[in-house]
Amino acid sequence: MRRVAASGLLVLALSIGSVQAQDALRAEVGKPLQAAQDLIKAGKYKEALLKVRDADAVPNKTANESFTIERMRLAAASGAGEVETAAKSFEAISASPKITAPDKLRMIESIAGSYYRAKDYPRAMQWYQRYFKEGGTSAANRNLLIQTQYLGGDFSGVARELTAEIQADEKAGTLPAEDRLKMLLNAAVKLGDNGANVFAMEKLVTYYPKKEYWTDLLSRLQRKPGFSDRLVLDTFRLSLATGSMSSTADYMEMAQLALQAGLPLEGKQVVDKGFAVGALGVGAEAERHKRLRDLVIKKLGEDEAARADNQKQAAADKDGSALVNIGFNLAFGGQGLAGLALMQQGIAKGNLKHADDAKLHVAIAQMMAGDTAKAQATFKTVSGADGTADLARLWALYARRKG
Repeated sequence: MRRVAASGLLVLALSIGSVQAQDALRAEVGKPLQAAQDLIKAGKYKEALLKVRDADAVPNKTANESFTIERMRLAAASGAGEVETAAKSFEAISASPKITAPDKLRMIESIAGSYYRAKDYPRAMQWYQRYFKEGGTSAANRNLLIQTQYLGGDFSGVARELTAEIQADEKAGTLPAEDRLKMLLNAAVKLGDNGANVFAMEKLVTYYPKKEYWTDLLSRLQRKPGFSDRLVLDTFRLSLATGSMSSTADYMEMAQLALQAGLPLEGKQVVDKGFAVGALGVGAEAERHKRLRDLVIKKLGEDEAARADNQKQAAADKDGSALVNIGFNLAFGGQGLAGLALMQQGIAKGNLKHADDAKLHVAIAQMMAGDTAKAQATFKTVSGADGTADLARLWALYARRKG
């Protein structure tokens, strides 16, 4: 930012040219202005201001002389950190047809940078905004605008600018920068804006699917007002799939919930994974973990022995919930096609207690069967306001990244 501002000041000074050659510029005005220009080139801005004041003290100045004085004063004052003086000079000449659009933008940029260096963030923000209203396109200045908004406490402005930037990156096929997404998240937290918060977190897990981002996002999801306790197991599923599950307690609870839901094949997957990663089978409660594994094996045997009868009974039921559950269990056991067939039969039967849960589970089963395209399409049909639609959207993000 300092390099940009210094470059802008030099351009401002040099663009005036040899002030003694300006039309209708008398020597008593032109000579101190020439000296001021030389001092600006040497980085001696305060000394340059004194020379500008000498020129300004000349009586009976012409309009052209006054214009040239203010333009030189603007450059010197910006470099000297006398921002109010620079701003006043700019306002005095900004409407002049003698100022080209590029020069006008450089002047605004220099004033904005001076306010930024002075840590006057509200005014720096106003001038950077003016820069863009006047047609400026500098990415560096866009970044400085966002910085001034953040440092000045305008977090809604930060969220607005960054959201637009991220969406533009996506439209252009460019990867949004991780630090920009994190800044948006921080601004959303300070604002208490859940919408911007979720937007930022979902973009982070989409483009930078780190374990800590998924952990944070799923934790926020479960705290969302209206999120149903019924969906705890579904949340654990996504946590396990994304590699963000790590605690022994979570593995234990998920396995138990899977058994309670009539999904012993899923319970076995969870327990096996827990033992494989060292979350289960170690520590003071290792024996408890082994008892859970024994229980899972017992339930698997009971499920296999009763599966034919259970399936026959489910087919005779008035609603399709049991068929969906039996099929989902088979999908966890690697029987994706057979499981999905039963699940679709259950959905076709209708009268489901939780229809959106069933669609969510079908999509997960399709993913497990390797049909990501169908899974994506099915996730889009989930519309429950109790958290099922939120989970479906996050599963879709995970599926897209995995694909």
